[in-house]
Amino acid sequence: MNRKELVVALAKKTGSSKADADRNVAALIDVISSTLEKSGKITLSGFGILEVRDCAARIGRNPRNDKPLHINSSKIAAFRAGTSLKTAINNVAK
Repeated sequence: MNRKELVVALAKKTGSSKADADRNVAALIDVISSTLEKSGKITLSGFGILEVRDCAARIGRNPRNDKPLHINSSKIAAFRAGTSLKTAINNVAK
């Protein structure tokens, strides 16, 4: 599902217009981004946890010439599914 499909599904589920749903999706993305930037963690009970994790510096390889390449440390966004979400996914998959 991409953003456009999410907007359509949200509008249908809530009975709102696509424009309202699009504004809500944009606002949600903005709130998630700014919260992760400030505090580094969002916990949604039953759904999961979005958090910022540190990725250590490491040595990789350039695939074009196979030479070693230094990769700087960075921060990444990570998601950990909650129990309710895991249960829902596993029940659908069967």
